[in-house]
Amino acid sequence: MHYYKGAKLKQLRAFCHAARLGTVTRAAEALFLSQPAVSLQLAALEKALGVSLFERLGRRLAMTREGEVLYEIARPLVDGIDGFEGEFRHRLKGLDAGELNIAAGSSTILYLLPPLVQAFREQHPEVQLKLHNVTGLDGLARIRSDEVDLAVGSMLDVPNDIDYAATHSFDPMLIAPLDHPLAQKDPLRLEDLSPYGLILPPKRLTTYRLVDLVFQQRRVPYTVALEVGGWEVIKQYVAMGLGISIVTGICLTERDREQLAIRNLREYFPPRSYGIVIRKGKYLSPQARAFVDLVKPELFTRHDYFESGHSER
Repeated sequence: MHYYKGAKLKQLRAFCHAARLGTVTRAAEALFLSQPAVSLQLAALEKALGVSLFERLGRRLAMTREGEVLYEIARPLVDGIDGFEGEFRHRLKGLDAGELNIAAGSSTILYLLPPLVQAFREQHPEVQLKLHNVTGLDGLARIRSDEVDLAVGSMLDVPNDIDYAATHSFDPMLIAPLDHPLAQKDPLRLEDLSPYGLILPPKRLTTYRLVDLVFQQRRVPYTVALEVGGWEVIKQYVAMGLGISIVTGICLTERDREQLAIRNLREYFPPRSYGIVIRKGKYLSPQARAFVDLVKPELFTRHDYFESGHSER
């Protein structure tokens, strides 16, 4: 009986990794096993349950309906078992060591995280904090593969396997040179931006997609004069008179307000939220729980906020 239970746990662990990572190869790497060993565990689990858990699409694995049901049941069990040692040590010794890995984009690291990181370091100086500078898709991949504990950033579309809890909100702002015709125009309409070239982040990023969506929905023409990464570079180019831009208020400082004309565009563009991003069912280490509690304590008024599949939109 003990052997059976041990074998079943290994099978479920292999199944959860394969389901999350999408291939037997990646699951084997994560488990430090050979590919045949993982394949045998998956086959044994399917035989024991009498169902097919995956559809094989070349090297890729896609869960069947039965696989999705099992994943929903097995994931918190496997995560709980894998995380019990950290939780046990935390309860014995308290949060005085360990490691916390956070993924975030450049703007989040530059503008939002500094006071949070400072506060966390003051409260938990023994925890090794690692910030991973990533783009949106790369951040999601690291969350899904458990390379990071959580991410902090902004999301427009939240996948079904991800929980997103908004913690901060910022208005969209038009920035222009101080002597620009739009600097004092009142009222300021979206159509007034059409004659002027926009300086925007690359198309693959959320800001560009959001700007394009609003102009398209309102059928207002616009032109992009320049695509460039980084809010600091965009603000500098706008100040030089190379164009205007639509940025999120998170990146504006008191110095910017002295060098740029800034107009609020909340009438036309929705506010951008920033928050905590976690894989659904993820076991949160004591270090991760402490960080989330610092950022937004009310998220843990219920112990299992993220683990129960809730998310704040």
